[in-house]
Amino acid sequence: MIDTKSTTNGPVPTKSQTPVVAEAKSSDLIGSRMTYSRIIGALFLLGFLFYGVGSGLATSLVGGSNFLSTIAASQTLLVIGAFLIFLNTGLDVGKAVLFFPILERHGKRTAVAYLAAMIVEVVLLDIGALALLLIVPLAKHAGEAGAQTLGTILVQTNATAYQMGEMTVGVGAVFLCLLLFRTQLVPRWLAVSGLIGYPILAAGTIAEIFGLHIGLYLTIPGAFFELVLPFWLFFKGFQPEAYQGLPINTVRS
Repeated sequence: MIDTKSTTNGPVPTKSQTPVVAEAKSSDLIGSRMTYSRIIGALFLLGFLFYGVGSGLATSLVGGSNFLSTIAASQTLLVIGAFLIFLNTGLDVGKAVLFFPILERHGKRTAVAYLAAMIVEVVLLDIGALALLLIVPLAKHAGEAGAQTLGTILVQTNATAYQMGEMTVGVGAVFLCLLLFRTQLVPRWLAVSGLIGYPILAAGTIAEIFGLHIGLYLTIPGAFFELVLPFWLFFKGFQPEAYQGLPINTVRS
């Protein structure tokens, strides 16, 4: 039986109730933390999947030297690919928005920088998707002079927009990983993999823009972080104390 002390406002629980209240609050926090962690993890994976499938589908149709004359027979696939790229917009912005209040507890500038980087990225990717969609009406004029050249320019626009978008993310995500390393929201070895991978990714995109086709190989270290992070968030979630925004000296190593 719980002891109480009588006051004018009724009985007041004694300290014997404190563990029960603390346990309830801890349970609520864990539920909220894991919910946020899993949603953000799911958005990382879905974005990776949607853009990867959409881009792969669309670019496979426009890779030939005379693709414009054959695009009419497969324009539906091109539209589906571009649509998947557009869907990635909501996923990438969504994960940055959900990340914002968690990051803001430790560094508002970093939270703003990462959100801004993701917005710039999706705008550039959408420009590329729009360029791909413009190939569909252009295909009706495949036999006309200059049509193939214009189609090639549209394909190159998508490729350049992609490289610039990934370069933006590569820079913005470095600040994200620095904060993750400092706060230990996730294990430091995982944050370090991002600190290594994203600058390499950015270097690869710059190389591609200048015509050095090595970017695909340089995406591997950054892809490691973006694939491992969501699985960690699914099964472990953000570190509890860091998730609450506690100072670094209260966070377990």
